[in-house]
Amino acid sequence: MQTSFEKVRMDKNNANWEQANTREIPLYGRNNDIRTEFERDYTRILHCQAYRRLKHKTQVFFAPHNDHICTRMEHVMHVASVASTISKYMGLNEQLASAIAMGHDIGHAPFGHHGENCLNSLLEQKEGHNAPKKFWHERNSLFFADFIETLQDPNGVEQPLNLTYAVRDGLICHCGEIDQQGIRPREEAIDLYSMKRPGFIQPYTWEGCVVKVADKIAYLGRDIEDARAYHILDMTSYRQLREIVGSTLGFEHKGAHALRSGKAVNTTVLINDLIVDLCEQSTPEKGLCFSDEYFRFILELKKFNFAHIYNHWRLSEFAIYAENVIGTIFRTLQRAKPYAESGRIAHALRTYPTLFATFEDWLIKYTAYQPFIPERHSYVDKKQILKYNTRVVFDVHDEESYTKCIIEYISGMTDQFAIKVYEEIISF
Repeated sequence: MQTSFEKVRMDKNNANWEQANTREIPLYGRNNDIRTEFERDYTRILHCQAYRRLKHKTQVFFAPHNDHICTRMEHVMHVASVASTISKYMGLNEQLASAIAMGHDIGHAPFGHHGENCLNSLLEQKEGHNAPKKFWHERNSLFFADFIETLQDPNGVEQPLNLTYAVRDGLICHCGEIDQQGIRPREEAIDLYSMKRPGFIQPYTWEGCVVKVADKIAYLGRDIEDARAYHILDMTSYRQLREIVGSTLGFEHKGAHALRSGKAVNTTVLINDLIVDLCEQSTPEKGLCFSDEYFRFILELKKFNFAHIYNHWRLSEFAIYAENVIGTIFRTLQRAKPYAESGRIAHALRTYPTLFATFEDWLIKYTAYQPFIPERHSYVDKKQILKYNTRVVFDVHDEESYTKCIIEYISGMTDQFAIKVYEEIISF
């Protein structure tokens, strides 16, 4: 029902308002700022480099050359659109939902979920296969927001994003991979880094819950549309799609009519219908939920996508290549550890100019690394020169910390940049 969530929206009348707006470090103010705190978070995410790089990060199909195939940035925009529409109709805080949606994937690895699995496997080699998942993009989105991404303040100093608690919480809690009905926010404000695995702790706000559902709504139909563009789906697949729509929603549904005419699932129709069903079925008492018919449809559509798209042999073949790209970069930087400890990373990476320039800047910004300048016979505090007001996050002298330093550096790469660095390493 329209505006049925107004009484639980995150605003000044909400008992959790103060906590939701809390920043770990106070953010500089302006005398003429007309934005709310959540609007400031939205624009801070919009202007950060991790968001910009999403335009060249995989959604499903790796490093696409087709301009009309969905990338991670377009997916984020779909999620923001869906979350904003749902929040506006329900009477929730649109600004908060939009800010969470814009930032929810800034910690995604290159090459999509396969890249995420590759980075996790590299950490498991160090810490054992029985350890909890070490790299998951939801947590990495929070990590990038808290420690990695910076913006210049009015004095030209690079400062951390310093997002509000409600937005930071939405980043780490956005996992929509676990199929749930009746999603509702948790009551307590917890240490967000105490979460050990994705998807099992609900967001702190209703708006965060909306983004979690919007993430699922946004990708289901679009992935099928892109698979059709690449001829991944055959006629047998279309027959199965028709059966899924017919058996769950009825053969008179618009989706079934589209399939009968030889077309794939219409993304805009699918998104609209899922949004409408969610808005009609959800209440603060029941939580966010779909009708039984649409929930079954979502489950079947996910199974179809895994069977016919995500596990398609062409994607599996490219995944082998992507794993080699990530592994080669990782091993190259692991060998450079002694040089990082002595401030001479330039010596180790001198034949890889792109890798050297960006990794040295990464060390300067997030470790205590100071480059040694042979001509001066001294070390230079470039962090101060470059006006980086960032915390020392990694210790190059500690093996585990240095490994995580490399993992986080790679996680920030786009598909194309990772491939460029890889080819730089293997070319003679």
